[in-house]
Amino acid sequence: MESKMNQNQSLKSKTVKGVGWSAADAFLGHGVTLLVGLVLARLLSPEEYGLIGIVTIFTTVLMGVVDSGFSSSLVRKLSVTEDDYNTLFFFNFFVSIVLFASLFVAAPWIAVFFERPQLVSLVRVMGFILIFQSFSIVQDTILKRRIDFKTKTKASFISAVSSGVIGIGMAFAGYGVWSLVGQQLSRQFVYSLCLWIFNRWRPKGRFNFESLRYMWGFGWKLLLSGLLNNVWGELKKVVVSKFYSPALLGQYSKAGEFAKIFSSNFTSIIQRVTYPALAKVQDDEQRMVSAYRRIIKTTMFVVVICMFFLGAVSEPLIYCLIGPKWHIAATFLPLICIARSIYPLQAINLNMLQVQGRTDIFLYLEIAKKCILLIPLFIGAFIGIYWMLVASIGTSIVAFFLNSYYSGKSIGYTSWMQLKDVSPSYGVATSVALSVFFLKYLPISYWIVLPLQIVVGGCVFFFICETTKLPEYIEVKGIAKEYVGNKVLSKFRK
Repeated sequence: MESKMNQNQSLKSKTVKGVGWSAADAFLGHGVTLLVGLVLARLLSPEEYGLIGIVTIFTTVLMGVVDSGFSSSLVRKLSVTEDDYNTLFFFNFFVSIVLFASLFVAAPWIAVFFERPQLVSLVRVMGFILIFQSFSIVQDTILKRRIDFKTKTKASFISAVSSGVIGIGMAFAGYGVWSLVGQQLSRQFVYSLCLWIFNRWRPKGRFNFESLRYMWGFGWKLLLSGLLNNVWGELKKVVVSKFYSPALLGQYSKAGEFAKIFSSNFTSIIQRVTYPALAKVQDDEQRMVSAYRRIIKTTMFVVVICMFFLGAVSEPLIYCLIGPKWHIAATFLPLICIARSIYPLQAINLNMLQVQGRTDIFLYLEIAKKCILLIPLFIGAFIGIYWMLVASIGTSIVAFFLNSYYSGKSIGYTSWMQLKDVSPSYGVATSVALSVFFLKYLPISYWIVLPLQIVVGGCVFFFICETTKLPEYIEVKGIAKEYVGNKVLSKFRK
């Protein structure tokens, strides 16, 4: 019994530290990238952002293929050999070379389809990001298995700062859209380089087909699922750029970047840490379910409140940060925030299927959801972008029910139980959002409205949470106090 309690405490300690460093990664690495993006958004036009948005349609999809889902198979594997890492490295590198060559050859056809000749050179140069990424996958996998996100945070921060300097410098020098290319390429290159310096794992030149067979058996379904997910995720950009204009795509992409601050980024923090942590207790269903439920409640509490607040202050925020030329992005952002507030629930449930080893169900779900997601695409192509975003809210809800039904069924944590657990978070988020949304109509400058919204929203949030003593709020506050307290104590001990 005592040994089990020690194991629980050790796993919790590692997970809390992992969340802390992973959060630091998001707020330092991604935070620097966000600040750089704000500067670049003032220097560059929506048209230029739209061009790079078209290029990233292809690089985003192909970057998912480079990984092939094999890294997840090694994170889940209880015992990993040196041959496993070597096989993963050489396979990823080979795939990246093949995909880069394919993209290079396809560049002229891409330019013809989107009727933008400059895409030929942009696509070919951006293709190098696939090769740079292949060098980071094994290093990332090793660090994930150790739940060592401190090293990843350092690499992410260094790469974000250096690439930001390069991107802003190129923009000031008048390179236009190429400044965005330089920023993205240099960030991936420096990130991979830092991981090789900090982690010091090196390939030994061995390729094991038995190891490849194991990774393929687990990973091919994740590969196909990820490919479907990436393709469908980027199809909205295809619709916007093909049926409307690159400038409107730039507005749509910029709104999506703001939404990712709290949805994708925070969810990836939780996923990166909890997947290896839950994988370690996959044979103890009681511990796994208990951890699973706490993860959902605390994650949704943070994400939903942040997303609703972000949507409520979108117009003053975007006006003050990047200027009035991005006003269309401000109208898109509230709808994107509502739709993506559900994303953590979808992602965590899919994460649970991976922990359970049910990559077959994972794949079937992705195929079913992609059929449903055709609806917003048709609406966007023939009715309008605004109504495409409205339809996306409905499809996000349907996707949650599909994901949660199968992941929760086997462990007795149903979709309705999950909704009951997260409903207080949505209640608090709605109250906070409504308390600040209508302040934008005051006949005063947005530079005054935005600070007023932040103060009012913060006061309403703390009043509700301190009055009701929500367990999720207490949990998040406790984790924050424990993490900060440990840091302070460690400083004094030194």
